[in-house]
Amino acid sequence: MSVFGPVVKIHPVVLASISDSYERRNEGASRVIGTLLGTIDKHSIEVTNCFSVPHNESEDEVAVDMEFAKNMYELHKRVSPTEVIIGWYATGFDITEHSVLIHEYYSREASNPIHLTVDTALQSGKMNIRAYVSAQMGVPGKTVGVMFTPLTVKYVYYDTERIGVDLLQRTRVTSSRTKGLTSDLSQVASSAARVQDMLSTVLGYIEDVLSGKVTADNSVGRFLMDLVNKVPTISAEDFENMLNSNINDLLMVTYLSNLTQAQISLNEKLVLL
Repeated sequence: MSVFGPVVKIHPVVLASISDSYERRNEGASRVIGTLLGTIDKHSIEVTNCFSVPHNESEDEVAVDMEFAKNMYELHKRVSPTEVIIGWYATGFDITEHSVLIHEYYSREASNPIHLTVDTALQSGKMNIRAYVSAQMGVPGKTVGVMFTPLTVKYVYYDTERIGVDLLQRTRVTSSRTKGLTSDLSQVASSAARVQDMLSTVLGYIEDVLSGKVTADNSVGRFLMDLVNKVPTISAEDFENMLNSNINDLLMVTYLSNLTQAQISLNEKLVLL
């Protein structure tokens, strides 16, 4: 936990990309490094993308393919011009002497870059993820060193990323560690079931507070009040009609997509005749 500095917000796609690059590392390589891309505001640094950078590392020296890093960043800018270089990552648990040299390069590419370490080897039984920012230390006019100060790390996701995260979570309870994609209707049913479970939890808490079993929490009450105020005023009949209309639209889209897929498959077979 940091005592100062911005909050580092990491998206799931970044962690997946780092883990994939570690699994595909060259034979004999102890770790992989790469460039972090994202956005910066006054209070936080949001890491939304990354790419690995080839490097060779030994006990005495480290060599990084700077030209590859520059070319990859130029290609990324064509796709996502809003993403800028915000730092770099390395797999492993500790910060090494070579990390200081690599950090000096990224200090020329970004203002006060962050350094992210991802323990892909699970040395502590889990994937520890830490973010640092460097600060110079020493006596003015004498030898100056670099100190890495930890920052607060939070995990955020877009709605589209949430689908992938939920799918990965479901693979934990299967013996084969695999899970297929569900249909649209199954996703709707699963989401409705989760909403119903959350409503049951909220109702149970309210009943316990009213009966005196649980002491009321003012912060929870404010959250519930905000939630109630956000619910539009609509009658049960209008809500049912709106829900049925949306379900019919979903069924129509599903039917048309299946019909199109069957048409394409039939056309491919006719061409081969």
